[in-house]
Amino acid sequence: MWQKKGLIFNTDNNYDWMVSHACVPTALVLPEERIRIYFAPRNSRGQSLPTFMEVSGENPSKVLYLHDRPILELGKIGTFDDGGIMPCSVLKDGEKVYLYYVGWNPSVSVPYRNAVGVAVSEDGGKTFSRLFDGAIVDRTPLEPYFTASPCVYKDGDIWHMWYASATGFVESGGKPEPLYVIKYGRSPDGVNWQRENITCIEPKTPFEANARPTVIKEGGTFKMWFCYRGSFDFRDGADSYRIGYAESIDAVNWNRMDERVGIDISESGWDSTMLTYPDVLRHKEELYLFYNGNGFGKTGFGYAVREQA
Repeated sequence: MWQKKGLIFNTDNNYDWMVSHACVPTALVLPEERIRIYFAPRNSRGQSLPTFMEVSGENPSKVLYLHDRPILELGKIGTFDDGGIMPCSVLKDGEKVYLYYVGWNPSVSVPYRNAVGVAVSEDGGKTFSRLFDGAIVDRTPLEPYFTASPCVYKDGDIWHMWYASATGFVESGGKPEPLYVIKYGRSPDGVNWQRENITCIEPKTPFEANARPTVIKEGGTFKMWFCYRGSFDFRDGADSYRIGYAESIDAVNWNRMDERVGIDISESGWDSTMLTYPDVLRHKEELYLFYNGNGFGKTGFGYAVREQA
């Protein structure tokens, strides 16, 4: 079970590039009892630009610092991330910090398309540079629509990635809405990814979409939290995002057990209609769950703490 601790931050016209939303909180433990949380606010044009804030490791509701600029600007015109960038997974390996993110393009026949990119920091995660102008996980012959929301976990010499892969679109309210499932890839270096079109989390219904996995390993077991929604009333309605849970021994084959997730919407307030974009982080003896609430992050992000058994 998770004990909710409340809202941490809600964007409110802080800067001209930070007008609304605080989407996809992505946390990294720092020295000196601090946690850095990368997130994506939106500018006045509705485009997401990633930045970060720092909170107390002992009490994440205590904000210590809010960064005053984006850590990545939009990509060059025509590249996969020229319309928006959302941080999704951050990993420290040696002296480098890897940031895996989803890039957005507006589209014509459908509202948008996504792909996965990577940027690297050599100053502890304060500034980042793209390794490539192009995506590292994108469409393939077997995955023809788009990819998004990666989670990367290094286990020994193997880099694992779980990510959302679109499987098609369904018409809802007169417009196409995407369906997607969580798939798996592996890499020897965190940059070149081998993908065999493996689906990790099977949808419970034909119109379920699941995405934004976050994975830790405890006692030899991989544990995943993710978000899932329906397709016909998911903008704070009956089909809106909830958080699910699954376990695996080999990182590839997963047993879905949402009944054990231990968290749901509140009766009122900022997370009363939606729970989405989870990120789980271990800090000393605590396990924190950072997540968005109503409006896909329009009401900001908060956190919960796993209750001790």
